[in-house]
Amino acid sequence: MAKAAVIFANGCEEGEALTIVDIFRRAELTCDMVGLDSDEITGAHDIVMKTDKVLSDDLKDYDMVILPGGYGGADNMRNNDHLIALLQEMNRAGKKIAAICAAPIVLDRAGLLEGKTFTCYPSTAEKIASGNHSDNKIVVDGNLITSQGPATAYAFGYKCVDELGGDSLTVKKRMVYFNAFDVKEDE
Repeated sequence: MAKAAVIFANGCEEGEALTIVDIFRRAELTCDMVGLDSDEITGAHDIVMKTDKVLSDDLKDYDMVILPGGYGGADNMRNNDHLIALLQEMNRAGKKIAAICAAPIVLDRAGLLEGKTFTCYPSTAEKIASGNHSDNKIVVDGNLITSQGPATAYAFGYKCVDELGGDSLTVKKRMVYFNAFDVKEDE
């Protein structure tokens, strides 16, 4: 069965990180919460979260890694050489790598945006040196999946589930997604 890891770094956007994990688990896909430096992470809004494990070389065993935003969390991930090396290795292996909000700065440092189209939190675009920025809510370019920010976390989570072979439509219906957002079933 395909499995995903969401990286939790101090200063991460809690709403994005936890929404993604929740959607994956509702879709009955393995999704581990991986702490960047510790198994206890304090998010951007001072919410303390306990992760399932701490970052190690085992990250390479996942089919997808997901990077939530939040400027503090994104900076911490971007400055972590171990994570950067693991993302580069996973990219070479063709594994799926997803980033939302400010987290595409991590992909930029890892050299993964070269020749790729991506989206991100609007003010983050000026901090990214490579790739082609798009204003779309979600962008899939090869093995990379990017999204804009907290309000797009649900759509992003569902897209990541689909990209990993899961069934997001059933989860969307159970979560009354179509009642809350003006979207079609394929969005």
